[in-house]
Amino acid sequence: MLKKLVIIAFLTLIVACNSSKKKNEKVEEKETIKTATLEYKIKASLGEGAIWNYKTQKLYWIDIEKKQLNIYNPKSKANKILETKSRIGTVVPFTKQEALVALEDGVHKINLQSGESNLFTDMKSELPRSRLNDGKCDPAGRFWVGSMHLEQLTGKANLYTITSENKLQKKIDSVTISNGIVWTSDKKTMYYIDTPTSSIKAYDYNNETGKISNGKVAVQIPKSLGFPDGMTIDEKNMLWVGMWNGNAVIRCNPKTGKVISKVEVPAHNITSCAFGGENLDILYITSASVDMTADEIKKYPLAGSVFKIKPGVKGVNSNFYIETKPTK
Repeated sequence: MLKKLVIIAFLTLIVACNSSKKKNEKVEEKETIKTATLEYKIKASLGEGAIWNYKTQKLYWIDIEKKQLNIYNPKSKANKILETKSRIGTVVPFTKQEALVALEDGVHKINLQSGESNLFTDMKSELPRSRLNDGKCDPAGRFWVGSMHLEQLTGKANLYTITSENKLQKKIDSVTISNGIVWTSDKKTMYYIDTPTSSIKAYDYNNETGKISNGKVAVQIPKSLGFPDGMTIDEKNMLWVGMWNGNAVIRCNPKTGKVISKVEVPAHNITSCAFGGENLDILYITSASVDMTADEIKKYPLAGSVFKIKPGVKGVNSNFYIETKPTK
């Protein structure tokens, strides 16, 4: 009898554990909502391009319309502004003294102390009535950067890579507003956003060659949430996307196509985000103050500022551009 009772108790415990596990799984799948707080108050016109330099523990971000590269130190709350020669689409870390910035005529190297810049990759012939927009470096150190037509005409933009040998390659054509781009930790998948499609596409990715193939929609974002802009990825390979007209950053599971959580932000147009901090557990968020109605301006007085939140998950180190000089 005692043996039978022990068996019954053991089976009951297993059932309870399985039930608890299923319950927890349901909780994980259920959409959760958190709220970001102000990190740095500023009236950026079109704040964008957030990326964390884990070597210097500083946040790089840009103001496209004001033609400014910002270098923000969260410890001192100091924000250094470097003026650029034309509208700046994005920035990626390069060396301790330099970064690469995407301007209207191509990619430039910029000195992070003096602000002086020099053309690195001439792209004028590729950008008629267009400018460079968002981009990042892949795990091999290539710089992927996209364009957009100044009147946002459909299909007039492209996605390019600049290899370690500074060779320009067109990767995707006929897009409209080339935006967020990230890679998974196993270096086998690239995710990419063309904003007006309201989708995130997944591509098979070859880190050795930089080749992409088999593009397909991984996440179709409801237009009720806004339009997808800049994007980052966490240690669990979940995608975090700034939502233009959406007052939020959303977290998406590209395997299921579901929006699994949401960070509300006290600004209307959310443009990009990046994990930073010593433990990569802080999500920094940029915003814009343009393209807002009078009511929205009144409702969101902090628009254009930088925000933050500890979302309970960590990010990954950003990729730097790696230059390979030709051998003689």
